[in-house]
This record gives sequence, C-alpha cells and structure tokens, in this order.
Amino acid sequence: MPLNSHTRKSPPVVESGCLYIVATPLGNLADVTLRALDVLRSADIVAAEDTRKTRRLLGHHGIQRQLVSYHEHNERRRTDELMAHLARGSRIALVSDAGTPCISDPGYRLVTAAANAGIKVVPIPGVSALTAALSASGLPTDAFVFAGFAPKKEGRRRELFQELATSPYTVILYESPQRVVGLLGDILDAMGDRSCVVAREMTKLHEEFLRGRLSEVREALADREKIKGECTVLISGRHGDIDVNWSDVQSDIQKGLGQGEWKPGHLARAIGEKFGVPRKKIYNEILRQKQRGPDKR
Repeated sequence: MPLNSHTRKSPPVVESGCLYIVATPLGNLADVTLRALDVLRSADIVAAEDTRKTRRLLGHHGIQRQLVSYHEHNERRRTDELMAHLARGSRIALVSDAGTPCISDPGYRLVTAAANAGIKVVPIPGVSALTAALSASGLPTDAFVFAGFAPKKEGRRRELFQELATSPYTVILYESPQRVVGLLGDILDAMGDRSCVVAREMTKLHEEFLRGRLSEVREALADREKIKGECTVLISGRHGDIDVNWSDVQSDIQKGLGQGEWKPGHLARAIGEKFGVPRKKIYNEILRQKQRGPDKR
C-alpha cells in the first residue's frame, strides 16, 4: 500500500449540529482559506454581521447560501433562534464584517450558549486585523495586550489607559477613522510619547502603516482633511523611566514656570512629549513645584 494512501475515510467537511467560527478577509477577497470556503459552501445557514458584505464575498467565490443577520443589535434574539437550528442539526457558519468573529465583533453570546449546551464549536482560522497589524508593525511581538475598542465614557476610558500604561507589552486597540486622532491624544496624555504604529486599510489598495512617536503620528493624521478605513493602533510597552533623568525633567519644569508663558496643562504636555513621561505625572510635579515656590525641589 502506498505510504500516502488513505487508510480510512476523511471526516465530512462540515458536521451536522455544529457551529463554525469562520475568519473572512479584511478587504482583499483572495485572503480566505480553502477550508473556510468549504465550510461556507456546506453550511445550512451563514450568520453574518452584515449580510450585504457577506453576500459580496460569497458571490465572488460562487457560493449561494441562506444568510441571516447577526449583529450587536439583534444578538440576544438571534442567538435563541440559531441555537434552535443547531439543536435540530443545522450546520451554521458565523462570520463578521471582516477578520475573525468574536474578536471585538459579535459572536461571544452565541459561542457561549453553544458551548454550554454541549454543541461542538469549531474555529476556522484565518485573517485577523490584530495579528496582521502586529506582524508588520516592527514593535515587539513576543507578548502583547489587546484591548479592543476603547470605552467612549471618559471615566472608563481614562481608567483603561492608566492601566495599560503600566504594561511592559505592546498594546493594541481598534478605532474608527473618525475617532483615531482623539484616541492617540488620550493615549499620549496617559502613557507619554511612546513609539506607535497606526495600521489603516490593511490588505486594501490604500494600505498604510504610520510609524513614529505618538505625537508625530497624531499630528500627521490631524493634518489630513479626511481619514478613511478602520484603524488598528499599536503602542510600545512601558520599559520604566531608565532613560529619563528626573532632574532634567524638573529643570525644564522650573524653566517653563519661570518664563510665565505656559499654562500648567500645556507645559505638562510639552515636557511629557519631550521625555516620554505621562502628562499627568508631569502635571502633578508642576503643581508640587508651584506650591513650594521657585528654586525649590
């Protein structure tokens, strides 16, 4: 018998009563695995975050399947419906707009319900904006912290950035093009002027990686009339204040206060960007020096 011959039949591509988590392209429709296409062709139902986008993907590959919407606004109701289909033996493929479902996309509720019910959940791995951006960023990849989309509420947002500021690992967030400049400013205030990368329009015609200090990348984006494409933001981890001479920081604060031309907030931002120290830390030192008076540390 030849060494490469099959000694038993291969299992079916798609099993009945099974939930498949299928990664789909970020933009380039060719970035889809052969296994993902097999699953999409064989599924009884494709649950899609946006049925219009998924229909274009399926059409590009000559696939026609029953599509149902599954997004953040109908997730609770639709989960019950899909669970009923799974209980009857249906084969369901879950996809998001782009990338891997459940990674800052709908799907967590359905996967949890299926797992708790003893229904088989199978990942069909492939594209993810998270790993695509990290692999090409030039920042450390041995360990990282992924925080998804930052909270919109100021208090929760500030707490998250303060917590992430202490991490020694590369920090990764997602953000919309309309809010990415504000995000970079908030991170700059909380973490200091660290190295960062903004990946935009990945795998598409106008793919772009902006690299530099937070202040530089923020300024470059702020100067644009319009920013297009979802953004993945990566920030270098904290490596302590080893390269920062605190006496130099204090000296710059005294000079700034002595000139009398700086408001505390503006002075804190300028010095924080210069030394890569969180603005809040500089601001507290400015207040301490003002209370103690000139030429006292």
